[in-house]
Amino acid sequence: MGKTANQAVTRSVYQGDELRWAAVRQRDAGADGEFWYSVRSTGVYCRPSCGARPALRKNVAFHDSREAAELAGFRPCLRCKPDQPPLAERQAAIVAQACRLIDAAEEAPDLDSLATAVGVSRFHFHRMFKAVTGITPKAYANAQRARRMQDGLARQATVTDAMYAAGYNSSGRFYAQSPSLLGMTPTAFRAGGRGAQIRFAIGACSLGAILVASTEQGICAILIDDDPDVLVRDLQDRFPKAELIGAEPEYEQVVSRVVGMVERPELGLDLPLDVRGTAFQQRVWQVLREIPAGRTVSYAELAALVGVPKGARAVAGACAANALAVAIPCHRVVRNDGSISGYRWGVDRKAALLDREAGK
Repeated sequence: MGKTANQAVTRSVYQGDELRWAAVRQRDAGADGEFWYSVRSTGVYCRPSCGARPALRKNVAFHDSREAAELAGFRPCLRCKPDQPPLAERQAAIVAQACRLIDAAEEAPDLDSLATAVGVSRFHFHRMFKAVTGITPKAYANAQRARRMQDGLARQATVTDAMYAAGYNSSGRFYAQSPSLLGMTPTAFRAGGRGAQIRFAIGACSLGAILVASTEQGICAILIDDDPDVLVRDLQDRFPKAELIGAEPEYEQVVSRVVGMVERPELGLDLPLDVRGTAFQQRVWQVLREIPAGRTVSYAELAALVGVPKGARAVAGACAANALAVAIPCHRVVRNDGSISGYRWGVDRKAALLDREAGK
């Protein structure tokens, strides 16, 4: 019953010809599916958001359903295709099909092959894929190949077997990319971090206990909790077979610099970071690092900045996967109404960070 009431409220927004005509003139995509309009002079019916040249008001009639428009003798517009799913759904389906092709291919298909397979032009496909996912087809293929490589290192007999199974046809190219993909050598990754050295130390800041850890590439974790033991277990879970080196006096200086950044985020952190994640996550994290202290954005605004206007859920997931507290400032992302939403290290800490950056 509640769902029906909600739908009735939505429909009431577009009740009356004047409101519907206003929606058509504004090409309001929010009205799509609420009503359709027909044009007597052309004999077609359209969605409210249709990009065709505006018709004269005297030639326009409104219909509550596609069926009603067709019963009145009108045919679907070839531009907005009102008899098919909305454009966003059609594009998402095309991109999903392309992703499945990439996932199933032993070697990443080239752009022309993918565009031909899904039935659109090369240029249109590239633009559509990036608009839906936030990354290019090539970046998606590289991320999937890296994931297959990570999986293969755990299953294949040798690193070489895993490399070719993942679609790398050049060992030189793979080894050149492996530090950024894996954060360590392939052999060390295959052994669950065995042989890799990860330095870490635990300090204290105004937000509680803080653990900072680094690989040879840079800082790979900044974790915050009330219990230091929880932080150590988290690090051990990430690298179960790595050599964890703690309590080195010189590394305490790194922790001090990170704590200084937590206490005064506007200063930033000029130490190298070992940022590992999917191509999309890394894209989100890079955009987050460009948001200055004292400013907040909504998940919807962040999605737009990343290039996926309808990807608020996806960017929220990337924020949740961030393991570098404050250095990658996911605390600067809030709900659309400005209220504070979930935070990996607790909403109270998020509120404290935002208050600090606002000068409260």
